[in-house]
Amino acid sequence: MTDPLSEVISLLRPGSVLSKGISGAGRWGVRYSAFGHPSFCAVLEGGCLLSVDGHAPIALEAGDFVLMPATPGFAMTGFEPPAMLRKMDPHASASQQAELRHGRQSGPPDVRLLGGYFVFESPDAPLLVSLLPQLVHVRGQVRLAALVQLVGDEAREQRAGRELVLTRLAEVLLIEALRSSGGASAAPGLVRGLADARLAAAIRQMHEKPSQPWTVAQLADEAALSRSAFFERFSRAVGLAPMEYLVAWRMALAKKLLRGGELALAEVAERVGYSSASTFSTAFSRHVGQPPARYARAG
Repeated sequence: MTDPLSEVISLLRPGSVLSKGISGAGRWGVRYSAFGHPSFCAVLEGGCLLSVDGHAPIALEAGDFVLMPATPGFAMTGFEPPAMLRKMDPHASASQQAELRHGRQSGPPDVRLLGGYFVFESPDAPLLVSLLPQLVHVRGQVRLAALVQLVGDEAREQRAGRELVLTRLAEVLLIEALRSSGGASAAPGLVRGLADARLAAAIRQMHEKPSQPWTVAQLADEAALSRSAFFERFSRAVGLAPMEYLVAWRMALAKKLLRGGELALAEVAERVGYSSASTFSTAFSRHVGQPPARYARAG
């Protein structure tokens, strides 16, 4: 059976993990501007406040894990924030080796974190990330805690095969975080859609048979819902209308096929559900911003 989440993560190609220890004590607060790369944070002990742009503040506690696939601007503070936030450069802080300490420099910390980021190697990352929730907050997942510990240990050492191990750990960490965040209360995205058994049936069909000329009515039948109920439920859970999601997935597949350079334009069009090369070219140009032939040459 097709696994849509694994397909999306595979196409994203996560890798190049950077991580470091962070602690805070007393009155402290930092502000990061929008970063673009996926970032993560695990609370090892204590607690703090996380305020992500566009979301309500979250009180983090030991055992919590946060993932932001595109990392918008955010602030992190102690429970008694300072009058002004210290502006941080995520690239600079991640490259430092020692634990980064905020606020009072002496004495035990109020919170200890492992924070970091990795890079999606896929040139289609923005398109694929749009299918994922913007913010994932997971509490009390033992498997995630073990993975975070492995990432931290591997990042600190210079063992043979380090980069390959970190790349694989990033992939597993990403999947584990996303599937741990499913459910009706999860942020809109693919994971929340897959947590709904009815919607999952339709999503799997889109991934398994992208060449089929799907309509909303046909997808609603796959989900055993009325057309209007399916459209509303899908849009609320996934954050995209059903046909918008289908087009986004088709374009991601088309980009992969075009970069491969092994298929004629008409074959690519057929594989992603378009009746002719011209129809596909029009849709691709509108969605991607350039004709498929030019995209293939650039790839």
